[in-house]
Amino acid sequence: MTKHASINPFLNRELSLLAFNERVFAQAENPELPLLERIRFLCITSSNLDEFFEVRVAGLKEQLRLNPNFTDVDGYSTTEVYQLVSERARQLVQRQYQLFNRTLLPLLEKEGIFIHWQASWGEAITNWARDYFQREILPVLTPIGLDPAHPFPRVLNKSLNFAVELGGKDAFGRNSGVAIVQAPRALPRLIRLPAGLSEYPYSFVMLTSIMQVCVGDLFPGMEVHGCHQFRVTRNSDLFVDDEEITNLRVALQGELPQRHYGDAVRLEIPDNCSESMAQLLQREFALDAVDVYRVSGPVNLVRLMQLPDLIDRPELKFAPFVAGLPLELQKAKLKNSDMFKVISKQDILVHHPYQSFHPVLDFIRTAANDPQVVAIKQTIYRTGADSALMESLLHAARTGKEVTVVVELMARFDEETNINWASRLEEVGAHVVYGVVGHKTHAKMALVVRRENSGSGSGKARKLKRYVHMGTGNYHPRTASLYTDFGLFTADEDVCTDVHEVFQQLTGLGSAKKLKTLWQSPFTMHPNLIASIRNEARIAKAGKRGHIMAKMNSLLEPEIIKELYAASKAGVKIDLIVRGVCTLRPGVPGLSDNITVRSIVGRFLEHSRIFYFHNEGANDVFLSSADWMDRNFFRRVELCFPIRDVKLKKRVIEEGFKIHLRDNTLAWIMDGDGHYTHRKSRAAKVTGQLELLTQMKSS
Repeated sequence: MTKHASINPFLNRELSLLAFNERVFAQAENPELPLLERIRFLCITSSNLDEFFEVRVAGLKEQLRLNPNFTDVDGYSTTEVYQLVSERARQLVQRQYQLFNRTLLPLLEKEGIFIHWQASWGEAITNWARDYFQREILPVLTPIGLDPAHPFPRVLNKSLNFAVELGGKDAFGRNSGVAIVQAPRALPRLIRLPAGLSEYPYSFVMLTSIMQVCVGDLFPGMEVHGCHQFRVTRNSDLFVDDEEITNLRVALQGELPQRHYGDAVRLEIPDNCSESMAQLLQREFALDAVDVYRVSGPVNLVRLMQLPDLIDRPELKFAPFVAGLPLELQKAKLKNSDMFKVISKQDILVHHPYQSFHPVLDFIRTAANDPQVVAIKQTIYRTGADSALMESLLHAARTGKEVTVVVELMARFDEETNINWASRLEEVGAHVVYGVVGHKTHAKMALVVRRENSGSGSGKARKLKRYVHMGTGNYHPRTASLYTDFGLFTADEDVCTDVHEVFQQLTGLGSAKKLKTLWQSPFTMHPNLIASIRNEARIAKAGKRGHIMAKMNSLLEPEIIKELYAASKAGVKIDLIVRGVCTLRPGVPGLSDNITVRSIVGRFLEHSRIFYFHNEGANDVFLSSADWMDRNFFRRVELCFPIRDVKLKKRVIEEGFKIHLRDNTLAWIMDGDGHYTHRKSRAAKVTGQLELLTQMKSS
């Protein structure tokens, strides 16, 4: 076992993130999962790796350029980290393609699902492919022959391209020998064959295969010596100078087109690509040999994500489920009562995706249609291009309600969608603000102000009453069916007052007032968490029970980690459920003996942030939009809100913690070196996500 005296107390962030992707990939390897879901997990791993290169590796390469000897808190220099990351990422990519070729493709074939590569084409498929190429592909292609008048074209980030090796001379006597063909994104990458062309019920070809067979039609009279697919991953961070901009939306609109053409960080080519072509591409994108990934198959496995949706085989997918509703909302539905009457009587907790996201949509839709509602305020981080919730806000503004929306324009990879929503909201008269420059607004909150009667009889007065929804996840209906998150509806006056104050900060100017119930980044969340951890340590030192449980996506912030180590030494039992990156070392003698870390990876993406402190039996429970990372504490606007109702506290503790601490099928246990072991037990299987699905159906 690792000894405290001989180790750095912090693990490396990039290696921890790769370890998470390895756990996702293990789902694709799992023979107990439905076959088409294994395909999805393979694609998710590839998609995660794309973002890893676009953001984390891109950052490392920039650091290598500026200061290769910089050493972070984990003790590694940038050069060392880059070498370790490159080696481990390459191993993971190799495992992906081995699984795809040796296991998943043969299993698909047994189920009558077959991807026809060129070697399996007979005359019928070849004739169909040539006809399809002429009709659907050739008209939209623009081949570029490289010569002094035709330089290497700009290649979009993650786009599919072909490098063609040619012989002979063209009509003008040119013989450059190389041409580049870019595949427009409008072209499908996976194409289903017409019935009768294959013996398999579900048969497909890849666009890559058609191109490799038919590319000669683009270069009449010349010889094609090779046609090699390739793909470039680029730095996708946007640069917006906080001190120079006067209009954040205009600044972002100017930067977004450049995202597709950032510095190259990775080149993917087929394993049979000629060495001369590989060298040419490597030079063109200014990459080193370590940045080139040779693969045995499609250069973009993410494109296979559509395969399960094209196959009507329910037995090869996860069983469908119908999300439940909290009992209070079920009763209200039967009585045809509106949500505001229900929320005014008690707080309501919803746990997605086990419980439906419709109450959140209903909350905003009801507010938009209710003549007694005078104002709606909401934060938007990610909501999707097609959103019923946003349509409700548009309707509310059109009908004269006071609508204020804080749109976070710097939500990575959702900037363009959010800009479009901001424009539409402004067109109908909504107040749209973009939060605070330099601090992303990541808090998830909605505030409804309603004019209601108070008292009874003819002298009854009308007063304003506030209702709030806060959550751990985005206002995004699609991800709410895939991510686990909690949401709280409340009319608690202290909470509503605090939420109102946070909106005032975001839309106006002035010093921050002290909030009554909420912890807020960048002001009070970090110190309040440290105070709560220290309180558990104090209690444990006094010989009483100290217990902390926390669930989050990432754990990185050094001061919090140091406090957890100190609490562990004081005797506090600490159970952490960290889905992704964790740089804390658990279970190290003399450092973190009392800390356990596990990661839950399953059908749903674990996304909830929950914090529990025993506090001498008070059982303090908080939900939050924030992970325990520097950015969440100091460079974002985040909220952490208490669960005050005793029954709801018990629900969060059971559904958020205990059921996952018992899990012995989806849980991975982390050791002090950052290695994860899949938890398996000879006892009866416990699958937390499955148990919650079963429970919530009837709740």
